[in-house]
Amino acid sequence: MTEAGQGEGLPEEGRRSGERRVAPGGAPDDGAPPPADATMQLKVEALREQQRQGKPEAEAVPSRPDETMQLKVEALREQQRQEKPAKPEAEAAPPRPDETMQLKVDTLRKRPHETMQLHIVRQRTPGRSTGRATDPANGQAASRAGRRADRRKPRGTKLALPPALARLTTEAGRRLAPVTRRLAPVAAVVAPYARKLKPVYPRPGRTGWRRWMPSWRQWIGIVFSTIGLTGLFLVVAYAATDIPENLNTYATQQDNVYFWSDGTPMARTGWVQRQAMPLREIPEDVRWAVLAAENESFYSDPGISFKGITRALWRTVGQGDTEGGSTITQQYVKNVYLTQNQTVSRKFTEAMISLKLDNRMSKDKILEGYLNTSWFGRGTYGIQRAAQAYYGKDVSELNVSEAAFLASLLKGAGLYDPTLNPKNHDRAVERWSWILDRMVKIGKLSPAERAQYRTFPEPLRRNPLYDTGQQSDYLVEVASQYAKKAAHLSDKDFDLGGYQIYTTFDRKREATLTGVVTKARKDAKAKDPKAAKTAHYGAASVAADGRILAVYGGPDHRTQGFNESNASTVPAGSAFQPFVYAAGLQHGVVKRRDAPREQITPDTVYDGDDAVPVTTPEGPYWDRSGRKVAAHNDGKKSYGRISLRKALAQSVNTPFMQLGMDTGLDQVRQTAVAAGLLPSSIGPQVPALSQGSSTPSAIRMANGYATFAAGGTHTEPYSVRRITRNGSAVRLETPAASQAVSAQVAQQVTDALADAFRTAHPAAAASAAATPTTAVVAGKAGTTEDDKAAWYVGTAKSVSTAVVVYRMDLAKSLEPLPLKGLAGTTADSVPYSLWAGAMAPLG
Repeated sequence: MTEAGQGEGLPEEGRRSGERRVAPGGAPDDGAPPPADATMQLKVEALREQQRQGKPEAEAVPSRPDETMQLKVEALREQQRQEKPAKPEAEAAPPRPDETMQLKVDTLRKRPHETMQLHIVRQRTPGRSTGRATDPANGQAASRAGRRADRRKPRGTKLALPPALARLTTEAGRRLAPVTRRLAPVAAVVAPYARKLKPVYPRPGRTGWRRWMPSWRQWIGIVFSTIGLTGLFLVVAYAATDIPENLNTYATQQDNVYFWSDGTPMARTGWVQRQAMPLREIPEDVRWAVLAAENESFYSDPGISFKGITRALWRTVGQGDTEGGSTITQQYVKNVYLTQNQTVSRKFTEAMISLKLDNRMSKDKILEGYLNTSWFGRGTYGIQRAAQAYYGKDVSELNVSEAAFLASLLKGAGLYDPTLNPKNHDRAVERWSWILDRMVKIGKLSPAERAQYRTFPEPLRRNPLYDTGQQSDYLVEVASQYAKKAAHLSDKDFDLGGYQIYTTFDRKREATLTGVVTKARKDAKAKDPKAAKTAHYGAASVAADGRILAVYGGPDHRTQGFNESNASTVPAGSAFQPFVYAAGLQHGVVKRRDAPREQITPDTVYDGDDAVPVTTPEGPYWDRSGRKVAAHNDGKKSYGRISLRKALAQSVNTPFMQLGMDTGLDQVRQTAVAAGLLPSSIGPQVPALSQGSSTPSAIRMANGYATFAAGGTHTEPYSVRRITRNGSAVRLETPAASQAVSAQVAQQVTDALADAFRTAHPAAAASAAATPTTAVVAGKAGTTEDDKAAWYVGTAKSVSTAVVVYRMDLAKSLEPLPLKGLAGTTADSVPYSLWAGAMAPLG
């Protein structure tokens, strides 16, 4: 399109009424200079007609969507000059070459009768700095910028506030007016510097990444602003924090109470043992031992440790765990007023209360409260009860060495009580020595006095305030361990007390079991005092649904702390055979290589002769010394070909050793564990496993036999059925039943055990059978090849009881000793007599 063609044929009717005419050069016809956004109107049809006249048809360009065309402004101005009388030269606007207007061709083509307004984008003169490009090539961008400027709201426009907010703003301004007037001179002085802190990005005079970095003045402003705001926040937080009026639950703790299965009280443990002691009655060495261990700057600090809080917050937020960084004041606040939760909010509240408490309470009072409320383990709170629990003396009688050990417990009694395990002992000795050295360093103990304490002051093995000497101590031990595990309670939480533990222990069964074992001990002492001195009797009764009904843990918890009913110390011997029998019936056997498993029955026959070599599907089984492994029966007796049911009834060993190999020792292990034995007690997977090399406890053996009585359904043994705290129920996880073996296999095992009971004790079996409401009585003796343990395990009325007798000199080692007739003979077995007495009446 030529410039002449662009300006010709613009009809007058194309201009809208009320619009000012545009003079050549873009100026209005009244002679005024053209405004920045002056517009011109063109009839679309006229433009198209000019386009047709100006170019040959062959040169016509096909229409394209969104195509634009440019109109030279100079041509339009020239056309206007020709149509109107020329104005004086002084009034004519100077021409601006290269000014362009853009029209969307699509719009023109689709709407032939519409009028378009073209904004004239005026090129700025070099003398006016706008920060925008003046290159004519940038005309299109400048046009868009002009249109955006047109859409902007005038700067003078203000948003109208709601009436209520307007009144509030006016009132606030009126009240702050005096303050504003006073601060005006200060603001005038500060304003120039504040303007320098205002960030201008990108920064002039800088290159690269430095263009976007704050200046040193801005950094200083940020630092001081942060410090000021932080200080203001802490001041407000300190003023808003109040010391709670109600003490934490430590001050109102109760004993834990245990109940029999019938709901009657069994024991009151007195876990929370506290006796407040005035600070003047606590020796100074004891006080400084605690201060050296926990907070040597206690008398000079403000109640908090900024370094410790920072470290604790860093570990809590950054690494997900917590670390103590508390002063004694903070620990006292946590013990008395707050919870033990390790959270940032609790730590902040603790710090605020500690600051305020340090200003209101003397240091001696804080230290006295801390020493009387801290937890030292063994169910004790306070330094007085800790001294009695660990050394059997009052705090006033402690020396500095004993005080240093008690101070080490404040870091965690579960980690530093040396009586719990050897690792604890090593940690306790190390920290005890460090505390004494620390006392020398801070001037509270002379080197000469330190030299007197080179031997670690071993504490008592057990808390003398806890043991009563009765059998109930063992019951409490079993129940408390289970309660903490099933209810997810920590030792410290449990020791806070207030719990009511309803156990599964049957008072009558417990009394009967304790009575028969106590009598057996007296008889053994009368017959052979030397052997009886190292004799141990473990017994437990477990119901088919997993409830522990009775246990015998030992003669006196004060002299023998470990529980014999729960000890995994001696092998099960031939009492393990029912598990091998059940595995074979459940999984079948493989006797030849690559042969499929064959199902067996109780009537399947095996070789019952003595010294029969043990074989595998590949051939004989060789031990590490290169000898063939052979099985042996008690007394080297041979039985010939014998069915598995009869072999179990007569306790023939050799068939079960071969059955274990045919079934697979892994299947035997799996069956025993599924029935109730702990994996840690199962022996190595060698042929001796079928001979009873495993070392289960009496509780677990009774639970395993109870699985067969329950039709193959196994439930983990448990000793607590319900827990409450001050009347509110505590969530308790109860064990769920699982199918260990099929009901058919369980019945077949029970039948074989019933045969064993009738074969070994025909008179008792006849008496039981004569009872009108008789139940199946099944049981089996267990002996070991080296005569180091004797068992009897049996079931009657859905209750299984296991009894084990063995010898062990605990002062020398944990190695079992030969019984030497302590367990009686086959005809007069002590384990069986104890079992029969505990289960009476059998029918």
